[in-house]
Amino acid sequence: MKGKLLFSLMVAAMLCTGHSMAYSASAYAVISADTGVLLDGMQENQRLPMASTTKIMTGLLAAEETDIDRIITVSDTCAGIEGSSMYLQAGEQLPLRDVLYGLMLCSGNDAAECIAEECGGREMFVQRMNDRAQEMGLTDTHFDNPSGLDGATHYTTAYELARLAAEALKNETFAEVVATKSYTSGTRTMVNHNKMLRLYPDAIGVKTGYTMTAGRCLVSAAKRNGRTVIAVTLNDRNDWNDHVQMLDDAFAGMQEQQWAKQGDMACSIPVQTGTDRGVDAVYAESLSGFLLQGETAELELSCVDFLYAPVKKGTVCGIARVVCGDTVLGETELLCGSEVQLDTAQEDLSRKERFLLWWDRLRKRIVT
Repeated sequence: MKGKLLFSLMVAAMLCTGHSMAYSASAYAVISADTGVLLDGMQENQRLPMASTTKIMTGLLAAEETDIDRIITVSDTCAGIEGSSMYLQAGEQLPLRDVLYGLMLCSGNDAAECIAEECGGREMFVQRMNDRAQEMGLTDTHFDNPSGLDGATHYTTAYELARLAAEALKNETFAEVVATKSYTSGTRTMVNHNKMLRLYPDAIGVKTGYTMTAGRCLVSAAKRNGRTVIAVTLNDRNDWNDHVQMLDDAFAGMQEQQWAKQGDMACSIPVQTGTDRGVDAVYAESLSGFLLQGETAELELSCVDFLYAPVKKGTVCGIARVVCGDTVLGETELLCGSEVQLDTAQEDLSRKERFLLWWDRLRKRIVT
């Protein structure tokens, strides 16, 4: 009897705490990459070391270089760096793009140091990393180096690391690199350490990490029905399985919604000097999409205040947007659903009223 009671209490505790007992991570966060909404998390705001997931910031800054295909020469100081490596050789010449692949696929510490040295110098580059974090509003993130080796003030949070990944994925070059399973250039072939690209059908990146202090760290992203979810775990001995479950749970809560149908009336717009006093504005296209659990979206209309006749059918008269917070999930133009002929009698009256208004304003200026 006591055994059954104890088992029941344990099950109840697990249900009450959600996934906190199901996942092995010290901290985790699951967010919508599109809206930044936190979908799930535990200790997501706790500062922790993040190992080589640091390279997401390093990779983003490298991907933003204006001439990423320029040829660089590997210095003696960048070759033979401790830890994971893409095995750069001193004096080797190769495109900066290849070094970016070595950074994100092989998690090369030598690649990280090479990028930092090439893109402004190590000290300045690390400062750029921290400046960029501040620009993103990542107040609980700080970098001591470009590779992710342990440092006294080298830390982030699961939530902020997810936000950083979401921002990085907006860069087309970065997104292409982290989604690549293997890359060959010359005699060098690099295989992506991120097994999520092979474990999860919808996976699109992002980065693995490990040090003795940080433990196993992982940032993954997956896209389904046009929506991207990012999962982050810090110090998680069961990260691959945890990420599969996190992503599955996030997509399981996704629901399709329709906010507007093509051709339906959105609003009525007044028409001046017309045979009709108004015209219906209709949606040029349907507005539909998917919302993740915890997201809410509103339909916002922006129309002209009025129109002058004649009005042609199909004239653009506004725009409709589906908005979640500060994020536009979809938009379409509003069109005049019918034509309105010019009423010449009203036009003559309107011209007279406009002339009198103009004359009155001019007279007041002269008097004053």
